[in-house]
Amino acid sequence: MKIVASASLWLVRLAYLVFALFPLFWLLRIALTPDQILYREGTTLWPSVTTFENFRFVIEESPFPTYFLNTVIVSLGTAAIVTVLATGIGYAFSRFRFRGKTPLMVFLVITQLFPIVMVITPLYQLLAPLGLIDTRIGLIVVFTAFNLPFAAFLMHSFFEGIPGELEQAAMIDGCTRFQALIRIILPLMLPGVGATLGFVFTAAWSELLFSLMLISSEAKKTFAVGLLGFVGRSGVDWGQMMAAATLALIPPAIFFTAIQKYLVGGLTAGAIKG
Repeated sequence: MKIVASASLWLVRLAYLVFALFPLFWLLRIALTPDQILYREGTTLWPSVTTFENFRFVIEESPFPTYFLNTVIVSLGTAAIVTVLATGIGYAFSRFRFRGKTPLMVFLVITQLFPIVMVITPLYQLLAPLGLIDTRIGLIVVFTAFNLPFAAFLMHSFFEGIPGELEQAAMIDGCTRFQALIRIILPLMLPGVGATLGFVFTAAWSELLFSLMLISSEAKKTFAVGLLGFVGRSGVDWGQMMAAATLALIPPAIFFTAIQKYLVGGLTAGAIKG
């Protein structure tokens, strides 16, 4: 009976893995298929002929490298700024008592409920006089504003999981509150910092609507907007679009591989023992 249960569990895991990875497989399958046989062979699992021509075109002849660089700058800049600010906000909400604390927390959650399309026009009117339209800095400002509430809420929950006795013990030993935060709390917060970085980086990396509305020049476009360039009047160049999308998946994969050890929970387990 135990063997049957174990086999069933593995079948479920395998089915989920196939379900999760199949879109990525199909992305790569189309990217490697020559245009001449893309429609002719129908929906076969793998094409009879493969080619890297779509990847070569995207890298060497399209503006995709510029879009790619813009996306890296905007995503990393947004993730770094939001994580620093969210750490401070989350710490303040977790450790201090002040008037209006609960309404402010509720307000942070409510801001995530508004559809983005409602604020695009007011944002455009705010950014235009400041000269931030069609700039990477403008995108970082907007992405920071929209990711900060949830990131702060996320960091607050991580701070709540760390006992305040740790700081008090450090302050009794002579540390200031800031030193206790830097030396004692933040090392224990690495899973939270990693999770926040990953969440914000991914959100900024794949964002389309703000980039589409606020960026107009080719030199400042992000890859999400650049992908629309493969849609022409006569049709969609699926091979090149899928090749560009495949390349766009590489940085998030590298980023999450780099921070995955910080995402493992339980680093704070037993922190107050002894």
